[in-house]
Amino acid sequence: MRRSMKLAAVVLSGSLGMASLAACGAKSNDNTSSSASGDGSLKVGMAYDIGGRGDQSFNDSAARGLDKAKADLGVSVTEAEAKQGEAEADKETRLKNLVDAGYKTIIAVGFVYQPAVDKVAKDNPNVKFAIIDSNDKDQPSNVTSLLFAEQEGSYLAGVAAANKSKAHHIGFIGGVQSELIKKFEAGYKAGAKSVDPNIQVETTYLTTPPDFSGFASPDKGKEAAQGQLDKGADVIYSAAGSSGAGSIEAVANAGKLAIGVDSDQASQPALAKFKNSILTSMVKNVDTAVYSYIDSVKKGTPFTGIKLFDLKANGVSLATTGGKIDDIQDKLKAAGDAITSGATTVPTAPAQ
Repeated sequence: MRRSMKLAAVVLSGSLGMASLAACGAKSNDNTSSSASGDGSLKVGMAYDIGGRGDQSFNDSAARGLDKAKADLGVSVTEAEAKQGEAEADKETRLKNLVDAGYKTIIAVGFVYQPAVDKVAKDNPNVKFAIIDSNDKDQPSNVTSLLFAEQEGSYLAGVAAANKSKAHHIGFIGGVQSELIKKFEAGYKAGAKSVDPNIQVETTYLTTPPDFSGFASPDKGKEAAQGQLDKGADVIYSAAGSSGAGSIEAVANAGKLAIGVDSDQASQPALAKFKNSILTSMVKNVDTAVYSYIDSVKKGTPFTGIKLFDLKANGVSLATTGGKIDDIQDKLKAAGDAITSGATTVPTAPAQ
């Protein structure tokens, strides 16, 4: 799901062979890293979405889970990154190269990998695949979907926004107008309107499929946020990957409040100069899902089918760094309890 930071935009070469992938502790010529710890009895390959490590958001959260598995479970890992505008064949090649290098557990980060995962998994039934944020009802049995209740965490973000907005006017910026990001929008709007039924909510999407650059275009995020600020919004939530950093910058420069996504963005060094303007972040605990999946494989009882990480399972939460939502914790707890008890059902599609 970048500001002035340089975007990592590399792709695993189709000619990469087993030897280069297996070279422990080194960086290959095409920026695929491989390292090992412990007995290395389990080899895990991770294919990142656009932005890779360092996006301060979605991919970084997945990377934290991988790092924890490496440290705690003694697995060996290889990481491969995507590039802007790559073809579907590039994703397939990346996954095939991991299979050819002997990786029997492969995690694809992001729904854009679903067609490639389905194809490569079907051709390699003895390899276990996990995909984050996607679920194809016809996917092969060796594919596990790691899903999140983004709408539930976003609902709480909406409650926070409505309670903190002085203008009764807030904004939502989505990276790509996809079914996944619409869940963020739907929850956010529902949460805000549960507090203030008359609140005005601006909505902007940066790109539409098949253009996924909206997840890695900080300039677009900054421009979109400025447009919403000009219309009067004083709290803006961005679900846009590294593009969100541009949004946060614009909001901070205007002296308003931003809501981050996926990771606790107020605690990230790259965004330190904007942290006083970050109200909270809707944290999507992708690291928990990645670690849990690898642990299940390591134990010989791998997750299968769909594994949902919702509010009740601590799959989503609101960050409290900076203390800006400390004074409304009672309201947030009440809203969260209503969700986990079933009293509130959060929509997954925005109201028309």
